[in-house]
Amino acid sequence: MIQNVGNNGGGGGSGLPHHAALDKRLCITVPEAAAMLGISRNFGYQLVREGKLPSIRFGKRILIPRAALEKMLEKGGPE
Repeated sequence: MIQNVGNNGGGGGSGLPHHAALDKRLCITVPEAAAMLGISRNFGYQLVREGKLPSIRFGKRILIPRAALEKMLEKGGPE
């Protein structure tokens, strides 16, 4: 299971606030996924462009499905 971003006091220096709702969402943003993976926001978007990070695009909005990210990590990386 992917761990929460930040801590109870806020974003833990990641710049992202911690919300209980984050645990329940089916998709997360690229910056949230990047923080969880320990990579930069820009590198997260680069991985999406290269098709190495599973994503869904809604217009200009890019979301990362939690289940697909967890499955990718269990396999040891992108296929």
